[in-house]
Amino acid sequence: MQRNIPLSENPRQTTVAIEFVRGMLAGLDRRSIDTKDFLRQVGLDLADDASRIPVDRYAALYNLLNRTFDDEAFCLFAQPMRVGSFEFLCRGSLSAPTLGEALARMGRFLRLILPDLKVSIRRQHGQAELVIAETRRLAATPDDPGRIFAFEWLLRLLHGLSCWLVARGLALDSVLFPYRRPKHSADYDLIFTEDSRFAPTVPGGTGTLVASFNANLLELPVRRDETDLESFLDGAPGKITSLYRRDRAMVTRIRDLLRESLPVSLSLEEIADRLYLSPRTIHRRLEEEGASFRTIKDALRRDLALARLTKTQRSIAQIASELGYADTSAFYRAVVDWTGISPVQYRKRLQSEKP
Repeated sequence: MQRNIPLSENPRQTTVAIEFVRGMLAGLDRRSIDTKDFLRQVGLDLADDASRIPVDRYAALYNLLNRTFDDEAFCLFAQPMRVGSFEFLCRGSLSAPTLGEALARMGRFLRLILPDLKVSIRRQHGQAELVIAETRRLAATPDDPGRIFAFEWLLRLLHGLSCWLVARGLALDSVLFPYRRPKHSADYDLIFTEDSRFAPTVPGGTGTLVASFNANLLELPVRRDETDLESFLDGAPGKITSLYRRDRAMVTRIRDLLRESLPVSLSLEEIADRLYLSPRTIHRRLEEEGASFRTIKDALRRDLALARLTKTQRSIAQIASELGYADTSAFYRAVVDWTGISPVQYRKRLQSEKP
């Protein structure tokens, strides 16, 4: 049985909040299904106080649960979403002429296989809205981890598939989530948009998620075909919905340049010089890809810091210096903000998983 999936220091290696895993497991917990063995298979332990995990372990758990329970929706809904549903969602969208028609087809298909949530598109005043509405209460309380994850998961799935269909990143201008701000809401900047809003659903009622974007995007042509689909489905749907978009060329280029320059922290102007672009152009492209220069810098330092704490024996002071922190205390505070525990505790927790 697989015990550990190693945490690499690849610059594209990302960590995610443990709350996403707790939400993924909520449907199984409601059915009193023991999840410890599944977690062990991908090298995770929810008893661990560390609050972030590698994204590859998240994706591995995602696909493992899908296969085991023949349910691509993690037993969160009244009826299972059988394995293969995501593939047919993709195939049903491929022949659509535009993104707007593709999203309409997705909504009709999901109505058949996922009746607990209704997906629709609205247009008004140059804006489009992707609406995900409960048709029945998903949980007894609005802030139930499974309910929160259900909305996160379906929006990420639809957004990720949409980006792939039109072969470009699609920026969400804002998203209104029907629950209170969760503990892991800081991750929403890189997953969805920096303009994430939260409006608690009235207890006992149903809620609606609204993701807003430029209506012109609905006219984009679908550029994918059957030939592209095979590679897209490799590792799906876990890979597709593993939270952080990998179709953002400008984000990746900037992230690589920032990493190569460490411990020097490059400014936006210095990045622009190296890419032979203006800062305004970079800012515009990052907006199109749903990111910002600041969130890229913060996420990179976080991911490298947590990787070096668990993958190397470097001292805390050395890691802080390598990542450009002014002093060790600033690094210490940053790790506590990211994980809820100190750098030494985080290192001990994850290194203890090694066989």
